[in-house]
Amino acid sequence: MKVITRFPPSPTGKLQLGNARTALFNYLFAKHHGGSFLFRLEDTDRERSKKEFEADIVESLSWLGLKHDTKEVWRQSERGDIYKAKLKDLVDRNLAYISKESELPTEAKADFASPKKREGEKRDEVIRFRNPNKVITFADLIRGEIKFDTTELGDFVIAKSMEEPIYHLAVVIDDAEMDITHIIRGEDGISNTPRQILIQEAFGFQRPQYAHVPLILAPDRTKLSKRRGAIPVSEYRAQGFLPEAVVNYLALLGWNPGTDKELFSLDELIQSFDLTKVQKGGAVFGEEKMRWVNKEYLKREGAPSLIPHIPSTLSAGKTSTQVSAIAEMLFERISVFSDIQKDSESGELDYLLKEPEYPKELLQWKKATEEPKSHLEKTLSILANVSPENFTKSDIKDALMPYAELKGKGNVLWPMRVALSGKEQSPDPFTLGACLGKEVTLVRLTHALAMV
Repeated sequence: MKVITRFPPSPTGKLQLGNARTALFNYLFAKHHGGSFLFRLEDTDRERSKKEFEADIVESLSWLGLKHDTKEVWRQSERGDIYKAKLKDLVDRNLAYISKESELPTEAKADFASPKKREGEKRDEVIRFRNPNKVITFADLIRGEIKFDTTELGDFVIAKSMEEPIYHLAVVIDDAEMDITHIIRGEDGISNTPRQILIQEAFGFQRPQYAHVPLILAPDRTKLSKRRGAIPVSEYRAQGFLPEAVVNYLALLGWNPGTDKELFSLDELIQSFDLTKVQKGGAVFGEEKMRWVNKEYLKREGAPSLIPHIPSTLSAGKTSTQVSAIAEMLFERISVFSDIQKDSESGELDYLLKEPEYPKELLQWKKATEEPKSHLEKTLSILANVSPENFTKSDIKDALMPYAELKGKGNVLWPMRVALSGKEQSPDPFTLGACLGKEVTLVRLTHALAMV
C-alpha cells in the first residue's frame, strides 16, 4: 500500500507554527515510506477565508521546503456538487435526515450550538447524521487503542443545508477521494474521529490510519496561540530565521530520534522519522532554543552570509574589506539576521557611524601603571605603516601585538579600544580598526591623543 498523507489548512489566517509542524510530520512520514504528501484548502468558511491567507500558507510551506505532490490544489469551495450528491445519497438511504430544529427540544439542539455560534447565524433546518449509537474503536499510531461510545454524540449535524456541508462530512469525502491512508493531525482532532469514522462507514469508505500528535505548548504549558506567543511562520522568515533551522526545531517538538543528535538536514529527518517516537505529552515551545538552532545553521554558512543583511546605514561608504570585517564582528553577536537591525536601531553600533563621545578618564585602563599618552602615540605610529588595503583584523593584530606584549596588553589595547568605540565593552580593537578602516582609525586615535 502506498502511503498518502495530507495537509488541509483553512485559509482563515496565516500559517502558524503548530500547523507547520503538522504539515512537517505528514511530509516526513510520507517521504520516509516513499509515499505522497498532498495539499488541499478547506475554505468553506467563505467569510473568513482570504486569498492573502492562502498565499501565505502556500509561500510558507514552500519556504520551509515542504513540497507537496498535488498536481492541482483542491479547494472545498469548488467541490459543492460533489458534497451535495454524497449528502443526498445519505438522505436517500435514510442514513441522514433533514431536521426541523424548531421542533426539537433544547437538549437535542446542543450539538449544533457550537456551529451556529461559529457561523453567526440561526437555522430552523439542518441535516443530521442518523447515529447508529455504537462503540467505535481505532488504533492511534501514537496513543494506542482509543475507544468511543458514540451514543453521547446523538444525531450530529453534517450540513447546514443540502448545499452547505460542514467540516465532518467534507473532510471524510475529500480524504476518501484523495486515497488518504494516514491522517496525522493535532491531538485536538481526537474528538472529531468517531464522527468521521461513522460517516466513513456509512459511505463504505476504507478507514485511514490515525496519528494524533501532541500540541505545542507555550512556556506556561498552555496551548500555544496568538494570545500566548504564537506568531506566523512568515514572521520568523521576516526576522531572518533560516528555513532549515525552523524545520529542524519543529521536528524536535514532540519527536525524538532516540539519540542525542540535535541538528538534522531535511533528508536526515526523512530517513530518521518514526511516528512511534512521537511523544504523547505536549511539547513546550522555546524561542531561545530555536534561536540556538538557527545560530548553529548560521555557523555552517559563515560570516559572509551576513553581508546581504547588513543595513546600508552601516555599510555606506565602506570598502569591501571593511564590510567583511563588520560581518565578522556581527557574526559573533547575532542568532538571526534581524538582530543586526535591532543592534543598529538600539545604538549599540553607533561607533560604526560617528565618532564616539566619552570622558578622557575612560582612556586610562583601570590597572594601568602609566599614562596612555605614550601608548597612543606608539599605536598611531605603528598603524600608520599598515597599508589601507591590508588594514584587516589579522594584519592590525600582527602589527600591534609585539608592542602590546612588551608594554602590557591592557596598557596598549584598552585606550585604543575606547578611542575607537567610546565604550568600556565593545569588540576588540583589532576588529574595530578593521571595521572602521585605516583613515577613521587614525583620526580617532589622534583625537584621543589630543584629549590626554
